[in-house]
Amino acid sequence: MIVLGISGSLRGDSHNTRLLRAAARELPEGVEFHLFDGLRDVPPYDEDDDRDPAPAAVQRLREAIAQADAVLFATPEYNSSIPGQLKNALDWASRPRDTSPLRFTPVAVIGASTGAFGAVWAQAELRKVLGASGARVVQGDLALGHAHEKLGEDGVLDDELRQPLRELLTQLLSEVRPETVAA
Repeated sequence: MIVLGISGSLRGDSHNTRLLRAAARELPEGVEFHLFDGLRDVPPYDEDDDRDPAPAAVQRLREAIAQADAVLFATPEYNSSIPGQLKNALDWASRPRDTSPLRFTPVAVIGASTGAFGAVWAQAELRKVLGASGARVVQGDLALGHAHEKLGEDGVLDDELRQPLRELLTQLLSEVRPETVAA
């Protein structure tokens, strides 16, 4: 089974990317974690450019999602919403709707911020966008506020945060349909 992690932050020392790495350590044995690192390369969505073949960075994003059994998104909060580059990538990944790799894919949303609320508004917005894109959105979240204090540079979470993260990951993995998992 493969879980793809997508961070909405482009920053090199992103709290959200570190949160995804922490999540990878909480996955059960036998579950692979792949971190998508090409968000910066996805060009602005333009329907005129949405043809076959898609731009290389878009094709890479679509293939990464298609190869995953589930996707875990981690988003920061910019102006009470999701970062533009993440929304842009989802616009590309969700098209065409009938063959979108997001369609019917189990997804979960977590988020980290240096503020007190842990990107809760961005997480709500991201769940809305993912649902509208046809993904199977797992209810629940993990809002990591004061990430600069609670998530060490090594990406290790304290036990208070590890348990809710494990529960969300368990829920995400339970949504993977057995017939979609390669034997």
